[in-house]
Amino acid sequence: MTSQEIISKVEAACQELVDEGKLVSFVEVARRTGITRNSLYRNEELRATVEEYRSISREAHTFSGLSAEVGHLRTAVEVLADNVRRHEEQIRRLNREDRYRRQAT
Repeated sequence: MTSQEIISKVEAACQELVDEGKLVSFVEVARRTGITRNSLYRNEELRATVEEYRSISREAHTFSGLSAEVGHLRTAVEVLADNVRRHEEQIRRLNREDRYRRQAT
């Protein structure tokens, strides 16, 4: 798939969300397009496209739209918290392994 096709796919997903009155989010665009969130964030054109449609969708939001946005943000925070916990556990495990190795020598 060419970069122009990918951009068109992202734009179409964003426009669908706006037409449906839903919040445009990286999570939802990734789900609808099959493109990873990392790719959407890292590619400048894709990121700009999603952010542009996000601003459009926010302007038309009602209380229910804001509630949905809070839900998306809560989910994102939970995912980040899970990653932090997993990384902290990996660091603890590596530190324990390092201590055992030092004691064995």
